Amino acid sequence: MSNVTIFDGEVLRSLDLNLPELEHGVTGAQLLEISESKVSESLSGLSLPPHLKQAAISKVSAGDDVNFRRTELNRQQASEKFGVFVSAIADALRDTPIVVSILDGSSLKLFLEDEDDFAMLAENLFTDLDEEDKGKLCKSQIRKALAHMGVEMGVPPLSEFPILDDIIKKHDADGDEELGQAQFAELLQPVLQEIANVLHQKPITIIQNVEIFTTSRLRKVLADEKTLKCLVEKMVVEESKEKDKQGQADLIKSLIIKNGEELGLPPLSSENESVALIYDNVFAQLHNKEKGTGDASTGDGFMDALKDVLKKFEELLETTPVYSATNL
Repeated sequence: MSNVTIFDGEVLRSLDLNLPELEHGVTGAQLLEISESKVSESLSGLSLPPHLKQAAISKVSAGDDVNFRRTELNRQQASEKFGVFVSAIADALRDTPIVVSILDGSSLKLFLEDEDDFAMLAENLFTDLDEEDKGKLCKSQIRKALAHMGVEMGVPPLSEFPILDDIIKKHDADGDEELGQAQFAELLQPVLQEIANVLHQKPITIIQNVEIFTTSRLRKVLADEKTLKCLVEKMVVEESKEKDKQGQADLIKSLIIKNGEELGLPPLSSENESVALIYDNVFAQLHNKEKGTGDASTGDGFMDALKDVLKKFEELLETTPVYSATNL
């Protein structure tokens, strides 16, 4: 029920690069701080993931972060470098969009405004936490109830929302005192109400452990024929260590399954139905096209066949981007 949004960098491309903060010039360190703040602000307060931030800093500083931070920049230089920082983040998000949940209290208010919905929520939480079926829970279980609700129901994790500790203490929702189901619900309600109010004033953006696969990375792979050829030759050598001889279709299929992510493809998983369907579609066409030559060479014919397969993936991902769990 949280507000899920996809950041693909597009919103950054219209960002005004003429910032008043740069009018009188800044140091490189100040510019990086301003740049990160402005980009974060444009992305609903998202704290930039370290890999994104470092990539942008490296681009702006030309790999010399230490000296760049000491450099004095006039307004024009600062604006240009700010543009480089923004473009680097936008390009990275285009290649690997980020899925986020924006927690602004609205999901919690939906529960709180409907008595029946809130009663059911409180009852379900109480039942789940009352593992011994005692009909009683300690006040301290309110913390577990909030964690149980989680981002999906609009409650941020403590690591992103340290004020949660203060809210719990304010409402005396801690300690060993035991509560029945009705008392538990009575205590939970004001805690959720205050969380909703705080989030309404200052929403929190949480990155989801989900990766979106579009055609961006795959297109880059297809456009760089030299790198693709080197990558494929390496894959074929590794594959040949396991199997002496394969037909062309089988070799292409095996290479893609094992090295799909390097080629810009989503990892194949039986648990991800949409990804599995794309792979099944492409591989079915691959086997239908094979004419039984059994030639698994890495010559031009093989590369052309592989590129045809990758282009088919590109067509399908263009119309239907897919999602995959990740460990971001």
